[in-house]
Amino acid sequence: MQTQPKHIVAIASGKGGVGKSTVTMNLAFALQQQGLSVGLLDADIYGPSQRRMLGVNPEITPEQEGEKWLHPVSVGGIKAMSMAFLTDETTAMVWRGPMASGALVQMLEQTLWGELDILLVDMPPGTGDIQLTLAQKATLAGAVIVTTPQDIALIDAKKGIEMFRKVDIPVLGIIENMATHVCTQCGHEEPIFGRGGGEQMADQYEVDVLASLPLSKIVRETADAGVAMLNEAPEDPASRGFQQAASALWRSLCAAQPNAGPVITMGDD
Repeated sequence: MQTQPKHIVAIASGKGGVGKSTVTMNLAFALQQQGLSVGLLDADIYGPSQRRMLGVNPEITPEQEGEKWLHPVSVGGIKAMSMAFLTDETTAMVWRGPMASGALVQMLEQTLWGELDILLVDMPPGTGDIQLTLAQKATLAGAVIVTTPQDIALIDAKKGIEMFRKVDIPVLGIIENMATHVCTQCGHEEPIFGRGGGEQMADQYEVDVLASLPLSKIVRETADAGVAMLNEAPEDPASRGFQQAASALWRSLCAAQPNAGPVITMGDD
């Protein structure tokens, strides 16, 4: 019988282009490095990106058990499943909503995840069929909203929060991505996309900012190269931000569900 993950958390955004998939991948490795068993489900049926970000060879496909079950692909201790594992990278999924929703349900329910402390679901942007299907078919522990400080991004992020509230799924926190940029030549720091937008939205909806992440070249380079940034540059400010977000997310889960497990804390040593 299929073993259900202890906690399923949707990583969502109101719009594309805010770095949600990159955040999800790095958050998964941060949680894994803090001693948790972690899975990652790429729920973006039309534009799956986790195969590339995880560095999974295009020739690798999930092992099948019987006529129904699939084994997730293991990458650095992370158990992953994506539509990109099942199709060619250049294949366009020209499907209507019900077909995409059906594919999501199959990957969620017919993957042999095994014992997982947490399953992160990399959601497509927006508030459509996939989001509603996940809310109906999975017992979500909560959702995390990824946004940038830019006003346009915040408008759509608020719609994401409202959607999860309508389906009675708690928002565990906000991750503000690309919050600031530090020049590698002179060290000047500048909030290119604005300042304080994530904090204002968090105050409005009475949720926490799990982390404010910098706009960083190495984040993009490691994602494109398919390697875990936390392994390549553990002392980089962005890596520390992902670790902070992972700790804050687990604390939020423990607060919402007291039996979630031990609280993870971070130290400076």
